Order: sequence, then structure tokens, then C-alpha cells
Amino acid sequence: MPMRHDGDDAVVPPEGPSPPAPPAAIELRGINKSFGAVRANRDVSMTVRAGTIHGIVGENGAGKSTLMSILYGFYGADSGEIRVAGKPVHIASSHDAIAAGIGMVHQHFMLVDNFTVLENVMMGAESGPLLRESIEKAHGELTRLATEYGLHVDPGAVISDLPVGALQRVEILKALYRDARILILDEPTGVLTPQEAEQLFRILSALKERGVTVIMITHKLGEVMAITDTVSVMRRGRMVAERATAETSTEELAELMVGRKLKAGVSPRAETVGAPALAVERLCLRDRYGVARIDDIGFEVRAGEIVGIAGVSGNGQSELLEVLSGITPMTAGRIVVEGREVSVAKPARPDEMRGLRLAHVPEDRQRRGLVTAFTARESSILGYQRDPAYNGRLFTDYDAVDGHCRDLMERFDVRPPLPGIISGKMSGGNQQKLILAREIDRDPKVLLVGQPTRGVDIGAIEFIHQQLADLRDRGCAILMVSVELDEIMALSDRILVMFEGRIVGEVAIKDADTSTLGLMMANAHEGASARGGTSGAEPVA
Repeated sequence: MPMRHDGDDAVVPPEGPSPPAPPAAIELRGINKSFGAVRANRDVSMTVRAGTIHGIVGENGAGKSTLMSILYGFYGADSGEIRVAGKPVHIASSHDAIAAGIGMVHQHFMLVDNFTVLENVMMGAESGPLLRESIEKAHGELTRLATEYGLHVDPGAVISDLPVGALQRVEILKALYRDARILILDEPTGVLTPQEAEQLFRILSALKERGVTVIMITHKLGEVMAITDTVSVMRRGRMVAERATAETSTEELAELMVGRKLKAGVSPRAETVGAPALAVERLCLRDRYGVARIDDIGFEVRAGEIVGIAGVSGNGQSELLEVLSGITPMTAGRIVVEGREVSVAKPARPDEMRGLRLAHVPEDRQRRGLVTAFTARESSILGYQRDPAYNGRLFTDYDAVDGHCRDLMERFDVRPPLPGIISGKMSGGNQQKLILAREIDRDPKVLLVGQPTRGVDIGAIEFIHQQLADLRDRGCAILMVSVELDEIMALSDRILVMFEGRIVGEVAIKDADTSTLGLMMANAHEGASARGGTSGAEPVA
């Protein structure tokens, strides 16, 4: 049919029906999934348009990860239908999903600890029977991806030796290596620094421009607003809303997620604090290669205050918590907890530190906080299992443990409230709440808490922040490590900033702002030395 001309220049297409829209990348129709008495997904339907970034939000335990695990073949739906590019598909395993062009980056890493980065990336995607060919291909592809996306990880590094941020990059590389046309990301920025998160968003935008469809599960509503085209909201296993991102707000999404309006902030800080409950003096830690991970630092935490430690991940914060909790022996210096001195000459094991009423919520909940194969009731007493309250004359009193776990689950809103559930089957946020409940329940004098709300939904963040504030008001000295500056500024009475194993300065909360803290985190603030700024806890702002 010839084109119709309107005037001298304009070309008007011929009248007639518009071409059909391309089929949706993903259609989920009536998906149901139960685990025993727990209904994880209830008649869930969702459409994801091709070449878009689609967000899925909801509270921990809302069913988001279960739904995506069904799409990726980890679970089988009890009923319902999956369509990919308009065609019904049966996805019984991750192999089926990969064959359908679907890749997934999980919230909890699916990596073999004693394998290298290269071996993890190529595992299951070997190009033939000769490993040399597969290795050469994978090495070349990793180099290309690192150059193109800035996802730099040493291909020869062993997974168990890598920090959390690098592990996330390996998972992303695995998915990209398999050329997924549909990429599912479960809490992708939960372990990334703000800079790494920005880089990830650039990667996602580039993938979208090339026609890749991205489905992103996240609890960070600011990220949803910044990067997605459409957002779906789940609550208690159901799909309750879908919005064009440009037509909604963080306030509306938060209310849809939790089914109520959220409170604004935590209870006010106390005007006075008590005596030092934790004192650190000239603390040092060197690794097996002689590299200083903690370099001559000192500070105090007083009863009734929260001291926040800010810094880009990998600057010694993790090692500091492990030394203070007794997991890793110090190289030099001393720690004083409730009047007890701990030093190289007078070491203390983790159980001895707990005996001093020092509790610890570790940064990595799955490696340090619980045993994923244990039941929730077993995880609820981990580290305190020798307490007489949980033991009879000869054996563990499981009725007492069960009752204790039920009480914690009720008071800390841990879902599902089933003491017999396997810890690894719980959502990340509910695992976090269980660990926090276990430690706070001991009424500690000192609490060490690392990344308290990593991978936690907005409703649970509100709850966890209030629990920490309440504990502070009861006189506990809290040392909190977080890469979230908003969290540090919302909870802390004082903020210490770490850079390359040193404390480069201290900021009173009244003087804190993101610009000041950001410069200090990069060691670019006024007065910083080439070596790494100031030691100890001297104010610099």
C-alpha cells in the first residue's frame, strides 16, 4: 500500500489496524504454592513486558522470592501457568529456566566456597568435554564483562576468601555469562556499596536498552522509583497492586506493602548516657599475609548510646566486629567489656564474651548468625544452647526450646511463626528478626550489630530500628555497623568513620550530613593524611 503524503514533507502512514504488540516476556497466571500449612503464593498473576525493568516489592515472607523461585524452576507450583514470550512453558528445574532464557541472581549466594570465581562461573555451562576450552572461553568472557560493566573480580580467587560485595558481583557475572534474556535479581543491592549499586543500575539500563527484561525484587523503595518501569506489590502471598512507577510514590508503595501507614522515625535519643560499657584501645589485626585489617584504633561506647560505624564495605568493619565478639583473635591492643580486659595475653572466646553480656548480631546471617539446616527453634538458642533453661538432666528440653522460640517469634513478628521450620527456608528478613530476637532477649549490656536491616523490608526496618532504640533506652551500649548512611544517621548518637582499617574521624549526630560522611568514607575530608586520616576517635567535623 502506498504511503499518503500530507503537504510537501510529512509522510502519513496508511490507515489501518496497528501492528500487534509484542508478547509479554513473562506471564504468570493463577500461581499457587504451599509449604505444609504455609501458603506462600495465593492465586498470583503478573505480566512483565519485554524490554522493561519490573520491580516486585513486599514485606519479608510476602511470597516474592517463592514466586521467582517457581519461575526459575527451584520450586514447582501447586497450580497455575507460566508463559514465556506468549508460549506456555513447563519449568521443572533451573536447566529448563536457562533453556527458556531466564537467569537468576539469588539473595543468598549459590556459590561453591572452595571453587574459584572462574570455576563457579563456568560450572554447568562448560562448552565441551575438554575443560581447557571451557576455561579459555570463560576467562575471555569474564575479561569482557569486567571491562564492559566494571564487574572486576579476580577469576582465580577462591570464593571463601572474597568479601560479600565481591560474591554478589560473581553471581551477577554468572547470570550475564549465560546470556539471559530475562534476568531475575533478588535483593541485588543488599550487599553492595552505594557506588556499586549505581554501577549495577547502569548495567541494568544497558541491558534494558539491548532488549533484556529485568525483574528486580527489592525492599529499597528509592531504588524501585529510580530504576523500574513498573512495580508489582505483594502482601501475605497475594498480588495486591501493580503501578506504573512514574504514577506512584514511595509512600503509596510502603502503605500497599504493609497494609497500614508507617510511623515516622524512632523514639527520641536520651540526653544523658552512662559510663563506658565497651572500651577499645590501640586495637590491631593483621591477616595471614601481614596486611593490617584493623590499624591502631580506639573508641568507647557508653551505656545508653548507639555508636554507628560508617564506611564503604571492606574497610575493616567486619573484622572489627569479629575481634570484639571473640571470633577472631586480635594482634595487639586491648578491649575492656564490663570491667573485664581482653588482650593478646588474656584472650576470650565467643562464649566467654557472651558471658560478659556482650551479644552479637553478625553481618552475614547465614554464615555466622544461624545454621541454615537447623530448625528455627534450634537457631533461636544458637550460642546459648548450654543455658540450664534449655536442658534437662541428660538431654535438651525441646519443649522449653519450642516454647522459647514461639515466644520470640510472637514478640518479634517472625513469619511464619513455626518453630519447626528449617531456618534456610525462611526469608532473609525473618532470619534477621530471629537472630536479633535471640540476642536482644538476653538483655545484653553491649550489643554488636552488623548491617541490622540488610535485605529487610520497610515494615521490618521500622520494627528493628525501634527494637534497637528501646534497647538503648534500657541502658545497653550499642555498636552498629551499616553501609546505609540513612540508617546510621537515623539511629546513631555518634558516628565513627572507618577507612582502610583506621578510624578517620568522629561526627556528632547534630553535625552529620551525607556529604560530610561521604567525604570521610573516601578519606577525602579536610585534614585527612595520605596514610589514612586520623587514628583513634578524634573529631574531624
